[in-house]
Amino acid sequence: MQIQTREADLKVDGRPMRTVVVSPKPDGPYPGILLYSEIFQLTAPIRRSMERLAGHGFVVAGPEIYHRIEPPGTVIAYDDAGRMRGQDDAARTSAAEFDADRSAVLDYLGSQQDVAAGKLGTMGFCIGGHLAFRAALDPRVNAAVCCYPTGLHNGRVGKDADAGTLDRAREIQGELLVVFGATDPHVPEDARRKVAAALADARVKHRIHLAPGEHAFMRDEGPRYDPEGADEVWRMAVELFRRVLG
Repeated sequence: MQIQTREADLKVDGRPMRTVVVSPKPDGPYPGILLYSEIFQLTAPIRRSMERLAGHGFVVAGPEIYHRIEPPGTVIAYDDAGRMRGQDDAARTSAAEFDADRSAVLDYLGSQQDVAAGKLGTMGFCIGGHLAFRAALDPRVNAAVCCYPTGLHNGRVGKDADAGTLDRAREIQGELLVVFGATDPHVPEDARRKVAAALADARVKHRIHLAPGEHAFMRDEGPRYDPEGADEVWRMAVELFRRVLG
């Protein structure tokens, strides 16, 4: 399916939040997906992820998660300096601010003619995996794919030492796919067990997928990339979104 791209500046807390929207070219409507980036914002690999998902029949909206700090259009490099910059930006953004961004994007998707009414999902990577889990707390979200979500097991996200995300799992009404890398030092085995136990205890409809890769194994750039592992996750993500969102 061919795709097209547009940009929208959404108002959040009185400030513009640059949001990239990738959608199928044929007339819709289609389900809408809020897609969260890593700490590096809308890099080329994240843009390609958005395009890949849109090509399967979804309107995908990716916000710049540091719009309160960085100028519009800022893309942070995948290097040590960029990692430190992205982590510093995260440490200056509260969970409440991330939540406000989520509401703005979901409101936007819900207002678009090419988005099917009541058909909303979310997906994210790294910090974005945690934010996608938080987005699933919103009753409008019917399906979520959380890829190697950092800080989910202990609640750490942004400037919040413990935002209590996992403790709120009972609020989730949709279905989740949570993806971990078996050799990911940021989400070790004990952290994965804690997330699995919380979801089971909360009786959230979910699937946990343990891939053989490292952290960020789905990023199609750099030495961590595992094409086979990434393809399997994409297959599961598209299946979930199609089955739940229609």
